[in-house]
Amino acid sequence: MPIATPEVYADMLDRAKAGSFAYPAINVSSSQTLNAAIRGFAEAGSDGIVQVSTGGAEYLSGPTVKDMVSGSLALAAYAHEVAKKYDVNIALHTDHCPKDKLDGFVRPLLAASTERVKAGGTPWFQSHMWDGSAVPLEENLVIARELLEACQAARVVLEIEVGVVGGEEDGVEGKIDEKLYSTPQDAIATARALGTGEHGYYLTALTFGNVHGVYKPGNVKLRPEILKAAQDAVHQEFATPDDKPFHLVFHGGSGSAPEEIAAAVDYGVVKMNVDTDTQYAFTRPVAGFMLTNYDGVLKVDGEVGNKKAYDPRAWGKEAEAGMAARVVEACQNLRSAGTHS
Repeated sequence: MPIATPEVYADMLDRAKAGSFAYPAINVSSSQTLNAAIRGFAEAGSDGIVQVSTGGAEYLSGPTVKDMVSGSLALAAYAHEVAKKYDVNIALHTDHCPKDKLDGFVRPLLAASTERVKAGGTPWFQSHMWDGSAVPLEENLVIARELLEACQAARVVLEIEVGVVGGEEDGVEGKIDEKLYSTPQDAIATARALGTGEHGYYLTALTFGNVHGVYKPGNVKLRPEILKAAQDAVHQEFATPDDKPFHLVFHGGSGSAPEEIAAAVDYGVVKMNVDTDTQYAFTRPVAGFMLTNYDGVLKVDGEVGNKKAYDPRAWGKEAEAGMAARVVEACQNLRSAGTHS
């Protein structure tokens, strides 16, 4: 299928919230990881979201070029072509964008999508994330409202973050403390600034102890009930027709317990970012291949090696299969497997 249109993407997210399931949002940084992600969604019978971070976008443009916009547009163009061969809907998203990178990442991409829409096409990306967790909430929401208006013109969904995610991602580190927990007052302030749908579609990443990176079970103290408290507060304050007014996003999901994931989804999470686990799932088969076939990959003792072993396609296929399997697992954990219609 083609990359999801704005209407298809909105329907995907609405169906997820109504049906108490969520889509894995898989970070990619190459054509191979993109192919692995889409393959995983197709094998799970799930629609899905593929996303690129600022660091991933730089890498996609070429490690010596480091142009986030070029890398993002190249990924989008490639994805728009290869996604046609699969029978599930795929949405494209840009991940965490802090304030100092808005002018070099999200805003130029929104402009490119706006021009594409004006010409009768669809946006390059279906959603963009503004990460205002490092600035005061008031400033965060002022910028979010401005971006929401720009997203409307581009027919793009905005994702915002209210609260702080601990750990490290793309060189940005958040402390692990009480700031990891959003309050009902934060949620009400968000709805007051951005509306409950009347000013445009947006996703909200409220924090409930989320941490980026790799942590052993028990080290991360998730409190999914915070999400329910936020939904209840906004529903009561604004008398929304839906008792789960926010479409929520779960950041830092690696290592989370199944019951924590299930509770978060029940409280309105429709998108969960998956990066660390799929990075490992992609790399681990490569390590195994290299160790098993070292005498073919390397020209040992003056020999010539084995071209079939060091051909990047040989170990690349193993990597893609490993990552695709982890995407299937994520779809199963989030209950999106088999929901494509």
